[in-house]
Amino acid sequence: MKVVYIHQYFRNPINGGAIRSYYLAKSLVESGSEVEVVTAHNKNYYRFEKLDGINIHYLPVKYDNSFSNFKRKLSFALFFLRSYLFIAKNIKNIDLCYATSTPLTVGLTAWMLKAFKKIPFYFEVRDLWPEAPIQLGVIKNPFVKWILHKMEKSIYKNADKIIALSPGMAEGIKKLNFEDKTQIISNISDCEYFQIEEKEVKNTFYYGVGDKFVISYFGAIGKVNNIEFILSLAKQAKERNLQNLRFIIAGRGSELKRLRRFSQQHKLNNVRFIGFQNRKEIKKLLNVTDASIITFEDKPVLETNSPNKFFDSIAAGKLCIVNNKGWIKDLIESNECGFYVPPSQEQLFFEQLEPYLEDKNLLVKAQQNARKLAEQRFSRSLLTRKFVEVFNLHVTEKESTNSSDSKQVSSKVRA
Repeated sequence: MKVVYIHQYFRNPINGGAIRSYYLAKSLVESGSEVEVVTAHNKNYYRFEKLDGINIHYLPVKYDNSFSNFKRKLSFALFFLRSYLFIAKNIKNIDLCYATSTPLTVGLTAWMLKAFKKIPFYFEVRDLWPEAPIQLGVIKNPFVKWILHKMEKSIYKNADKIIALSPGMAEGIKKLNFEDKTQIISNISDCEYFQIEEKEVKNTFYYGVGDKFVISYFGAIGKVNNIEFILSLAKQAKERNLQNLRFIIAGRGSELKRLRRFSQQHKLNNVRFIGFQNRKEIKKLLNVTDASIITFEDKPVLETNSPNKFFDSIAAGKLCIVNNKGWIKDLIESNECGFYVPPSQEQLFFEQLEPYLEDKNLLVKAQQNARKLAEQRFSRSLLTRKFVEVFNLHVTEKESTNSSDSKQVSSKVRA
């Protein structure tokens, strides 16, 4: 089977960042499929790469988290047009298209391939668009909202299957009456790469944390990520004279400069910004981390998120702290591997953290629970196998249809 995999932000282990699509594409290759990934990069030229059997086509469409809303929209539109034209012209004999959002416009490429090239497609929902940007205030124009909702519904309607990354996303799709074609395949914990490890002395020296209790954040640093919450906790920790507590923030984004200035103005010497980290560096950071913190703005749509940082953290066996409700909060509470604290309730944060600071055994137990959750529910081997089964079902259905068509033709000939 030949699959075209469309993902505007495709990353691999060398790049770092979210590499779910790499895992899934590789699993298809290992199952015998030919996979053509169509993505973008911040260069002015087309580039081809073959990595672990995956054919990767990089189209010249620039994008960065620091872009203005207009530049983001332009990037989305350009990738939609260029990806469709590139695939239609250059990739032949396609059996199936797999398109992963965001942005929603990636689904338009797959939709047009189905309309004009008769190629069936699966659509992966990584965020509920356009509901997310609407709730976050990025999209305000009523007409634009209407257009995007119509686009969302049309993409879902024309998709042969819809893959949701969380129960909340599946529920959002269900409200539009597409429950029958929706399946949940959550984000992935790489339990082979990340492990529970003893802190290495060389790493504690590298980050300057010594034997302190380390709370780490790694990921995008944009408005939606609400990193101010972490700095507020650091400020409170300093005022409480909690000298045994350190915060490390790894990542890049539009809010980074402002947050650095805030940290400097308040002389938060218990906070360290270390910039974007690739996968190898994230593993090194997690080695010195006691607790991982996942923060977002307090918006209902963000409760459906399936953040990569959470799945890496539980694979590495880390106490998890979240500040928004939803399925991740329910997971860590039911599996006793972390706690939830509402935004702006710093007092509650310190009350819940204190037992783990005072009782090493309690911390170790929570970390072991996190690793157990990763292994039993979200391991790479488990979820990639589930993913491949979805494609095998497509092959079976296609063979069944072809067989049925052949029987009908044969019956007509005999008649």
